Amino acid sequence: MTLETWELLSYVVTVIGLPFAIGIFFYEQRKERENEEEAAWQQLSDAYIDFLEVVLANPDLKLRSQAQTPDLTDEQRERMRVIFDMLISLFERAYLLLYEDAMSEKQRRRWHSWDDYMREWCGREDFRAYLPELLRGEDPDFSAYIMKLAEAEAR
Repeated sequence: MTLETWELLSYVVTVIGLPFAIGIFFYEQRKERENEEEAAWQQLSDAYIDFLEVVLANPDLKLRSQAQTPDLTDEQRERMRVIFDMLISLFERAYLLLYEDAMSEKQRRRWHSWDDYMREWCGREDFRAYLPELLRGEDPDFSAYIMKLAEAEAR
């Protein structure tokens, strides 16, 4: 092979191979980021299922109804407060990991499932009553977001 052939091959690699390699690199990076987002969403979903098991383990609190549970004992109110604390922690984690102002269609679909969960719980009277106390020390953007949902659901 002559020097000119080597030179021609180096131009081909520079003009075709390098942009192709860069394109593959960015494609793999995007795929990896999507996989990480999917894993985070799946972990949050699993955590919500675990939370619902706690709700099921406390049927006396009637946590799946929209109306406020009447005539609770001090012990029941304490359990309800702890359960709501767990829920707020889970919602805040979901907000911090999944919510963005500009989301792709896939991100938006994932977020809407969490938005639906939050709206459902904000529709519950006791949850809304506990919210100001539960949100103390939480992320300000998350607190504003869920308070806005609570106000909308109260109407």
